[in-house]
Formats: sequence, C-alpha cells, structure tokens
Amino acid sequence: MNDTDTMKDGTFEKKIDARLILSIVAAGIMSFSGVVVETAMNVTFPTLMEEFGIGTSTVQWITTGYLLVLACIIPASSYLKKRFRTKTLFVAAICMFIAGTVMSAVTPVFSLLLAGRLIQGVGTGIALPLMFNIVLEQVPEERLGLMMGIASMITAIAPAVGPSVGGLIVSSFGWRMIFITLLPLLALAFLFGIFSIRQVAETKKVSFRVMDYLFLAVGFASFIFATSTASEAGWTSLPVIVMFVVSILAIVKFYRRSVRSDAPLIDVKVFRYRPFAFSVLAILLIQFICLGLGFLIPNYAQIVSGQGALLAGCLLLPGCFAGAVLSPVSGRILDRFGAKRPILAGNLFIMIALFCFSIFSHNLTTGPVFVFYLCFALGQSFSVGNSMTNGLSHLPPEKNPDGNAVINTLQQLAGAVGTSVVSTIVASAQASSADMAQATRQGSSYSFYLLAGLSVITICCSVGAFISDSRKSGASDKVQVM
Repeated sequence: MNDTDTMKDGTFEKKIDARLILSIVAAGIMSFSGVVVETAMNVTFPTLMEEFGIGTSTVQWITTGYLLVLACIIPASSYLKKRFRTKTLFVAAICMFIAGTVMSAVTPVFSLLLAGRLIQGVGTGIALPLMFNIVLEQVPEERLGLMMGIASMITAIAPAVGPSVGGLIVSSFGWRMIFITLLPLLALAFLFGIFSIRQVAETKKVSFRVMDYLFLAVGFASFIFATSTASEAGWTSLPVIVMFVVSILAIVKFYRRSVRSDAPLIDVKVFRYRPFAFSVLAILLIQFICLGLGFLIPNYAQIVSGQGALLAGCLLLPGCFAGAVLSPVSGRILDRFGAKRPILAGNLFIMIALFCFSIFSHNLTTGPVFVFYLCFALGQSFSVGNSMTNGLSHLPPEKNPDGNAVINTLQQLAGAVGTSVVSTIVASAQASSADMAQATRQGSSYSFYLLAGLSVITICCSVGAFISDSRKSGASDKVQVM
C-alpha cells in the first residue's frame, strides 16, 4: 500500500480510517513531546544553573530559544506543505527532534544542550501545523469538529504533564532522563508515521520568498527578545522599546509585501475574513490567559501558600486532564449543533473562573484553585479547538494552510507575552515590598484582574465572529433573492 492509494481521479475521498488515526497520532506525539519538554525543563532551571555554572539570564534560553525557533519555523509551514510531500516533512521533523533529544540527553556542556533544544524546536515547528493540516485535509466535514478536538487534546495534555512529571523525574533520576524517556515514544511515532501518512494533494514548485521570511523572522525574534527582556529590564527600558519598534517595522514591512504578492509566504489576506480574524483573536487571548495562569498559580502556591514544588506543579494537572479529555466531546457538539453553543459556553466558563480567581486572589487555598482552574480548563477545551475549527471553516480550502500557520505562530507569541506580562506585574510588586509573600499576593491579584478583563474581551471577539458570519449569510441571501 503506497501513500497515494486512496486517490481516485485526482480527488481524495475523505474518510476516517486506521491510517488517518495513526497519522494524527504520529504527528501528535511529536507535538506532545515538544510541549512536554518545554514545560518540564522549567523546573530544571535551578539544577542546570548549578551543574553548568550559569545564571538565570542564560538558562532561560532553554525556553526562550525554543520559542524563538518555533516562531520562525511555523510561518514557513504553508510553503513547506505546498512544496514537499507530507511524509517527507514528517520524516525530516522527527529525525531532527530525535537528534536534538539525544544531543540534549548526553551533552557535557550547556551550549550543546541549548543547541539540542533549538533542533527540537525545528522538529516541533514542522510537526505542530502538520498535524492540523492532516486533519483539515483528510477528515470529512461532518466529523471535523471531533477530530480537531482530538488533535487539540493531544497538545492540551502536555502542559499539565510537563511540570509535574518534570519535577518527579528530576528529583528521582536527574534532568537528562526527561529526554531519554521521550525516545521510545518518538520511535513509536516514527513507525506509525512511516506506514500511515499519505499524500492527498499534489505538491507545487512554489518559490520561497526569502526577504519576506527574513522580515517575519526579524519581527518575531525582536518581539520575543523584547518580551523576555521586559520581565527583568522593564517594559519602558530603552532596549525593550527599541526591540518592539524593530519588531513592528519588520512585521509591517512583511504585511505590505505579502499583500502585494501573488504568491506570498503566508497569505495575510486571510484576516479579511472577519469570522476568522475574530476567532484568531479569541484564541490568542485564551492562550495569553492560559500561560499567565501557568505562571501565577505555581508561584502563588509556593511563595504565598508555602506549598512544596511538587504540589505546586500538580495544581494544574486535574484541570488540564479534564479539559483535554473533553476536547473531543466539545468537537462532537460542534459537529451536531454548530460552533456557537460550545464556544460561547466555553468562554463563559473561562470568564467565571477568572472572576473567581480575582475575587479570592488574596486568600487562594489549594481547594479553590483546583475548582477554579478546572472551570477554566473546561472552558478552554470547549472554546479553543472549536474556535480554530470555526475560524478555518470560513476560509476557502486552499487558504487553510495559511490560516493554520497564522494561528499556530501567533499562539506561540501570545503565550510568550502572557508569561512576560504577568511575571513583570508580579516582579514589580515584589520589588516594592520587603514582604515577599504579601507582595506576591498583591502582584498576583493585579494579574488576575488583568486576565479577568481579557476574558470579557474574549467573549466579545467570539460574539463578533458569529455576528460577522450572520451578516455575511444575510448579505448572501439578499443577493440570491435579487
């Protein structure tokens, strides 16, 4: 059986079969592994600083450098999909990820550990949009919500597993075991992918617009450098302002070149589809909130409540698992009843959770945190995957790779900004008081207020997506009547 044996007269018959499931699982394992390592390595920073004799500003590049590579690779995913076969991309991605994993596991020096993480970033940057492109290309429309939910579940579990498993592995076996334990999973993914991934669309010899890519890479790199530096130097410091200006200028230049191009690297005209644009904004706000909570809750638990590192890392675990398991359920609801009900219900859960965090922010104990975050995670599971499905459904099929690249790229940036903004608010409060616990409580309270406000804006964006869709439908009906 070859990878094009389901093509009939140049048309692919969409159906859910064993090969499709294994294809999604193969790409999903890589995406899962990338996120797990990213979050697990955060708990190893003190150990790495001691072992390699480095400071905080250096060790943070384990995460910052990885995010930077993701932000630079994912925008090229639309070009890569058009130019190369799906299986070729998968093999390249998993080989690079395995190479980076082995390098990180055996390295005697920090520089090689960082190089291994960057190579892993390249693999994840290819694999993450690849998984969603497989779903969008091969799943029947009436089952799209369910399968997008399953794909979202794969990556949603990882942030919950990372900190708790990372802390357990580091304390029991050492940080290198984080990478070693991934190798059997990656070998399994390699076997699944080799025998299941198929080609359902013809490749094209499209040109790679180098200057467009350089402008985009400079814009994203400057943006991530600025947000990473801002948490220490402050958002109004000269280096941060300069990097933000460079980022804005580069991205504006990229946008203008893309609009004028007949074959852009990423078709930014997808933002002219209002339901898609509003859906993307809602997804980015939820990602901002999610990464903000991921920073706030463990720090609050340790510094304010005096909990241990392992319990602090596990506080998010029940909510994330519950939310991940419900992602396919929420997708199935979309398939049966449409996008409006699950998305707006999910946004409402998110808003309720953030308002509860805000109201009780001066006295958050373990029980309420579990309940509030469970509420947030349920809302996230009903909103994010369905918003992505709904937004992409309003694009022409040929623009889905561009929309997919836009969503996955901007999610990385939104997460980086969410962590930086929240950490800066908390750090500012800590710097103004000698009482670390009280200052952290106050800074966390301010941050919860900010996130609650963003949850309200998220609902407005989702409502805007449905209003734009209804107006478009109404206009189409009038044209048909005339």
